[in-house]
Amino acid sequence: MLTGLSPVSITGNTAAEVSGLVLDSRKIKPGAMFFALKGAAVDGHTYIETAIEKGAVAIVCSELPAIQKEGVCYLQFEDAHEVVGLIAATFYGNPSARMKVIGVTGTNGKTTVATVLFQLFEQFGESCGLISTVENKIGDQVIPATHTTPDAISLQALFAQMRDAGCTYVFMEVSSHAVHQHRIGGVQFDGGIFTNITHDHLDYHKTFDEYIRVKKRFFDHLPKTAFALTNVDDKRGTVMLQNTKALKQSYALRVPADFKGKILENNLTGLLMLVNNQEVHFRMTGTFNAYNLLAAYGAAVLCGKDSLEVLTGLSNLQGAPGRFETMQSPVEKILGIVDYAHTPDALQNVLSTIKQFGQQANIITVVGCGGDRDKTKRPEMAKVACDLSTTTILTADNPRTENPETILDEMVAGLTPGQYRKMIRISDRREAIKTACNLARANDVILVAGKGHETYQEINGVKHHFDDREVLREMFNLLEK
Repeated sequence: MLTGLSPVSITGNTAAEVSGLVLDSRKIKPGAMFFALKGAAVDGHTYIETAIEKGAVAIVCSELPAIQKEGVCYLQFEDAHEVVGLIAATFYGNPSARMKVIGVTGTNGKTTVATVLFQLFEQFGESCGLISTVENKIGDQVIPATHTTPDAISLQALFAQMRDAGCTYVFMEVSSHAVHQHRIGGVQFDGGIFTNITHDHLDYHKTFDEYIRVKKRFFDHLPKTAFALTNVDDKRGTVMLQNTKALKQSYALRVPADFKGKILENNLTGLLMLVNNQEVHFRMTGTFNAYNLLAAYGAAVLCGKDSLEVLTGLSNLQGAPGRFETMQSPVEKILGIVDYAHTPDALQNVLSTIKQFGQQANIITVVGCGGDRDKTKRPEMAKVACDLSTTTILTADNPRTENPETILDEMVAGLTPGQYRKMIRISDRREAIKTACNLARANDVILVAGKGHETYQEINGVKHHFDDREVLREMFNLLEK
């Protein structure tokens, strides 16, 4: 397991047999290797003694404890975070090397692109794995997702499951957190896709420049045998590929690109597009999905699939759950849309798409912002919603440990008097959706934004069942009984 690694020091017997890899000392079983990592809230070094008492035979750390126990192997590295994925990959037999792994990174669109590629390649008869915000899948088997990208050990274990199940392709979202925290260490990527970049996660990365640098690092480490596909309509699209060794490819709607699209029609029934001069109708709708479809098209072709077969396959797909998911009230024909849009840019894209479709319709937007997350986007979210909606209802998202009213105060803070007059604040999300339904008239549009596919609301560390889609359907039926 230490092949190719350079520890600062090794104390003890490296011939010890390791039965499992553990990040959480509470999960230690005899024979385990424990990784003592320094986190934002907890320092794993304080649990080394506990891990050994529970039977750990090897400790990976950045700082050696004052006393080393006999019979335990201590492996000291400059930064223990950097080696977790590498050691885990070796432990599980380098599973990603046995499959084609395509990573998708960017602020918006990651889930849709990864999900569309998974669905497309399954159509082609390939056995596929999916690692996404919504769910992890091995063929038809669903494994619930807790993070956009699992921790380094869980990720390699998941890859091993996929390899053992006979998967030939894996499509995965790669979050900026995962790159920064070395969760993708040891993964052998065959391709990388960049969707776009806008302000998000500044609570974690502190500055936008740092956020960009972290995203770029994913492409910097792609091997020359891989492809790097970027959106060149995004002004930072070419920046992502500056230092990559991979084959550089591009997609765009506005400027010349290897995979060029042009929207001919865009309405609620879907998109009619020219893709590399081939006319094709897609069931997915909106300009943002035109980019997602182009990214999936380019990646599939770069994986060796026939261009026409790819377009035919893509024309039948629906996209990811909770992404511009529509429903209609039975009698009044009020259109309900549930979308994961939780950044100002994503919200603007969705609302702009809705405005294109229903010029005369009133748009009622229900939206909030997550607690314990990037606060800088809160006033921006409220401004975008008020500018592009007839009425905006500000409400709770996942408040987590914050007071929902405080979050709403921060959203409201940047509104002009004109925007303020178009706004209602109702912190109870269920009541907010109910109010939107009561305000709506025939043929109006209700957008419930921010949570999308999520089936919970997190309040003070507890996840309560809550699904925007369920609530909206229920209100539509009550409305017309």
